[in-house]
Amino acid sequence: MVEIRAARCTIDDKPGFLLRLKECAERFGTHIICFNADMLAGRRHAEAAVHHAIRSFEAGEAISNTLEMEALLYAAGSRQCNVAASFGIREGENRLWVCCYPTHEGIWGALAPVMQFQEENGWDIIDRRRQELLMQIFGITKEELDSLDHADRFTDLVLERVALLEVIR
Repeated sequence: MVEIRAARCTIDDKPGFLLRLKECAERFGTHIICFNADMLAGRRHAEAAVHHAIRSFEAGEAISNTLEMEALLYAAGSRQCNVAASFGIREGENRLWVCCYPTHEGIWGALAPVMQFQEENGWDIIDRRRQELLMQIFGITKEELDSLDHADRFTDLVLERVALLEVIR
């Protein structure tokens, strides 16, 4: 089972932060995957990326060496690690979807000193700026956007691109 929480944090030392996450994950026998919430089309995007990555690893078809990078590749809908890395953490202020797989209750307390967990109110809202960014990243055309019967179906277009990574392997 995957558990996902919204969080904010400030990262001054990206390699040091990643090392701390790795040590926490190893201590609890789990994986911690942090997605840049500003690059995702909401919680469903994070869930889909993690589930595709898990399935890929279980089938022995993973592109990358770690579940964490595999999930970032799916989130980006790309086979390129440098593209996928932009969907993860960055130095400075971060809004994150933090995923734990398999879930372990103790992990959240261990992560509390380095991130502040948030209520998710409004985190799934895709404003015009983020929509334009996601359209550019995922190659979503104006025609596709105009064909949607509801504006909230935009996330479905992004998730379609995420799923296509399985096809273009």
